[in-house]
This record gives sequence, C-alpha cells and structure tokens, in this order.
Amino acid sequence: MGEAGGDTREWTVVIPVKGTARAKSRFGGAPGEHAELAMAIALDTVASVLETPAVAEVLVVTNEAASAGFTQPRLRVVLERGRGGLAAAIALGIATALTTAAPGHGIAVLLGDLPALLPSELDAALRSAAAVKLAMVADAEGLGTTLITAAYGVAHTPAFGPGSSAEHRAAGYIPLDVPARSGLRNDVDTIERLHELEGRLGPLTTSALNAN
Repeated sequence: MGEAGGDTREWTVVIPVKGTARAKSRFGGAPGEHAELAMAIALDTVASVLETPAVAEVLVVTNEAASAGFTQPRLRVVLERGRGGLAAAIALGIATALTTAAPGHGIAVLLGDLPALLPSELDAALRSAAAVKLAMVADAEGLGTTLITAAYGVAHTPAFGPGSSAEHRAAGYIPLDVPARSGLRNDVDTIERLHELEGRLGPLTTSALNAN
C-alpha cells in the first residue's frame, strides 16, 4: 500500500448508520417513533460528507431496510451482517474500504449522527489528518469520538463506545484541534441536543424535527 502515512491525497469515509426501529432510542417515545428523524440526521450527515472536497468515496454501513435511502453518486452501501452492533459495522466498513480504496486514499470512520456538520469543517480536519498516521476528533464533551482517521497504508484500531476518546488516544490516535462548537464534534443522542443545534441543522433534520 505504499509508505505508511506519507502519501494520503484523498479519503474514503466509512459511516455506520443504524437503520432500525431502535435507532436513536434515547430520543424517547415508542420504539420506531423517531425513525424518520434518525434517518434524516444520517442523510444530512452523509450529504455533507459527499460535499467535502477531500473525500473521494463514502461507504455507508447499514441494513437492507435503510439502504434504499442512500443512492447518491460516490456513495456505496455495505450491508450489515447480522446484528453485530456498532463495532461490527465499523469493522466491516473498514475491511471493505481496504479492498476498494485507491492508492493514496486514507480511511476515515465518521459517526452518522452529526446533523450540523459542514463540509468545510470535515475538509479541514481531513487535511490536517493527512499529516499524521492516526488522528481523531473528540465529541464536544471530550469523552466520546466522532471521527478517526488512518493515513494511507496505516491500520485502524477503532474503539468506539463509552470513553472512546481516551481509548483512541491510548491506541495512538492524535487529537485534532477542532473547536467544540464545530458540527464535527456535535453528535446528537437526545431531542434536547438537537434543539440546542437549531439554526445549524441540515435541511432534512430541520424538517423532520419540526414535524415531530
């Protein structure tokens, strides 16, 4: 694959999307009540990634039921195998990216619940990440992780879950300097967090939130 970390020109981005009735269960309400809102968040996130100049390809890892929503150019859907959860979806996405990414493509993993993400924010982070072997972006609270990157030729060791920011640092990921207010750091798990981001949300999320 070439010299590790030295030749990253563009990025393949892996985005896991939970396309089930349990998606965003912390939003409250009956199971499946917020499925449309959860999908709108994922679609807005993916749209911003596709508009990011440094991104060459996007792989969305999701189930068959949700896959019909992802039809944009430069986007590939990777169907989940069983119910392995987030870690399994990310591992599958990375493995697929390794078999398809062109020479010079680093591999990034981005969470799919960043509805205030701007392409310029992701682009700046990816261009900074190209200078190091492994990089990461912590969430706004500093405890979780929203993005990890591995430069061309470098292997990932993802550790998403509770306390993932510390886990990724321990695994050698270098934190990138991204403002806490950035859409790249503001993932959403509750309706309250969505309302805090009103005015910055993507169009599909805004419409779905107003309909709830």
